[in-house]
Amino acid sequence: MKAILLRIYLSENDACKGRSAQHVIVEYLKDCHVAGATVIHGIGGYGVHSNIHTASILRLGGDLPLIIEAVDMEEKIRPLLPKLREMLPKELMILQEVEIFSGEKF
Repeated sequence: MKAILLRIYLSENDACKGRSAQHVIVEYLKDCHVAGATVIHGIGGYGVHSNIHTASILRLGGDLPLIIEAVDMEEKIRPLLPKLREMLPKELMILQEVEIFSGEKF
């Protein structure tokens, strides 16, 4: 079955509506009945500003990378993009066609 993977790159310190952006986005996706979403916690990385974020014991600050992945049919995810862009105007978001070959049908 063909579907779409939405991937949103953000960091632990990103906020939306005065709350953790990851929580707001996952709740929004759930409220929109997207089939599934997962938050992946990275141990290191850098973004457009080239600031390296790492889980090194020598670094005391915590602004590690996060990735939110959501999978569903394109007609379910694509209409959500304008609102997601409004909620996270500077974060990288990508769509990728995927083929689902396991799991429950949407």
